[in-house]
Amino acid sequence: MASHQLLIRANYIRPAGAGVYTFMPLGYRVIRKIWGIMAEEMDAISGQEMWMPNLHPAALWQATGRWGQMDVLFKLKGSGNREYALSATHEEIVVDLALRDIESHRDLPRMIYHISKKFRDEPRPRGGLIRLREFIMKDAYTLDRSEEALDEYYPSMLQAYFNIFDRCGVKTTAINADVGAMGGKTSQEFTVPHPQGEDVFIDCDNCDYAANVEAAEFVREGEKPATLAELIKVETPDCKTIADVAAFVGVATTQTLKCVFYWWRPSYVEKPGEGRLVFAMTRGDLAINDTKLVNALGGGFLRAATEDEIKAIDAVPGYASAIGMTPARDMASPGVMIVADESINFGGNYVVGANEDPYHYTGANLGRDFEVSRIADIAQADTGHKCPVCGGRIEAKRAIEVGHCFKLGTRYSAAVNATYLDENGQPQLIYMGSYGIGLDRLMAVVVELHHDKDGIVWPDSVAPYQVHLVHIGKEGDGTKEQAEALYADLTAAGVEVLYDDRDGVGAGVKFKDADLMGIPWRVTVSARSLEQGGVEVKRRSESERRILPIEEYPILLNPALLNS
Repeated sequence: MASHQLLIRANYIRPAGAGVYTFMPLGYRVIRKIWGIMAEEMDAISGQEMWMPNLHPAALWQATGRWGQMDVLFKLKGSGNREYALSATHEEIVVDLALRDIESHRDLPRMIYHISKKFRDEPRPRGGLIRLREFIMKDAYTLDRSEEALDEYYPSMLQAYFNIFDRCGVKTTAINADVGAMGGKTSQEFTVPHPQGEDVFIDCDNCDYAANVEAAEFVREGEKPATLAELIKVETPDCKTIADVAAFVGVATTQTLKCVFYWWRPSYVEKPGEGRLVFAMTRGDLAINDTKLVNALGGGFLRAATEDEIKAIDAVPGYASAIGMTPARDMASPGVMIVADESINFGGNYVVGANEDPYHYTGANLGRDFEVSRIADIAQADTGHKCPVCGGRIEAKRAIEVGHCFKLGTRYSAAVNATYLDENGQPQLIYMGSYGIGLDRLMAVVVELHHDKDGIVWPDSVAPYQVHLVHIGKEGDGTKEQAEALYADLTAAGVEVLYDDRDGVGAGVKFKDADLMGIPWRVTVSARSLEQGGVEVKRRSESERRILPIEEYPILLNPALLNS
């Protein structure tokens, strides 16, 4: 990605390993600018900054049930065989603090935040600072007396997030999203459309409906047939895909069923080898969304089933269907757990596998020819589908997630019985919210949105310095003395100045480096500029250069005045 290339070339960051980076002096200054903006916006909505540990005793995660649920958790053992986790997030710390410190309704509400390191064992770090194993995050947490109080405060946090992103020069869209391993009631994800983004979100072309693809709904279209066809087995040689089968039989893909086997480990099962086979089914024109399927199953982990696991239930990989299978009534009962998407009710006379190579059935119908364990929304919304709000058409777009807000509700307080005494002296569970922004990722997104062919173009608000002072001259021509005097004056006045005083380096190299670094203003002191009566001033985002007379030097003490 452009941000990855430019931040390394301009010496803002240096890789230490996959997903692990050192922030060099320039890069750390940008992080501190973003940090300051976040702290100001959190303080403005009654936040109190604090500092929480990065080494968490395993007992805290076991108490909330997430020790075996979060697959990116770094786990380690200390002396005495004590188990710990590196901080992937801090809900466990906050709810433990609430359990210890919150006693009555007078102690609520509270909003706390911290900016600290996080560690996640990401299987595929990518995009430089976009997806990391070690990263810096602003976490905020709210503690409230009721769901209504949480709902009332929540918009304040959303607005604070918009303020943060706007001040950093990043335009975002807030969309509905899946709560994932965080749990809770609902969540909003802040996204930035980007062709290389790893997130996909759904956007309606007719109304303001937008949602992450993992949570996006859409209207299934189609009708049940007026007459049920006869179930017939037909040979389908060399048909390896849904499209091949549909074309061979002579039907649309909407008249086929797509069947995928998964191995599912429920969230309450800690041993990776334990679990059961799940048979997921959707109409042939749709794709199964793994996150939706996990949610339909009640949480846990999915992986693709192996051929041996599929054959163990007498199914044939590539030619399987629910015909002849006994669906499980619930998670604990015998049989095959068959989960079908809602789309199965919007069609019929389907073409399905015959559990025999190379044969399929035509004319298959739910209820008459096969049964399922449950029907749920497990299909992925995509471009061209019908909007669930207005009936318009939706479009799938790639994006980068830059922030996430969660209404956790009582998901964590109930796990550890974190309560407060209400006005009547009765214990009530505390309602929580969790709100996060990755600083390193936001830094990268700023560069993705603010760069050109020559390098970075930092917005003033997060630039490492305000002025890039460049000296070009020879010994004895008076330019160096003039540059150093200007540097001293600017620095004394509180202007942040990066001074390029390298000897033996040509003007072209210095200007090229200045463009690469992207500091908002470049001020050049040279023999030519002094002959013209001043210093050369150039805005990084503009091509115009102008001479600022020496008598107008005080303007440089407030670079914002240069815009006028």
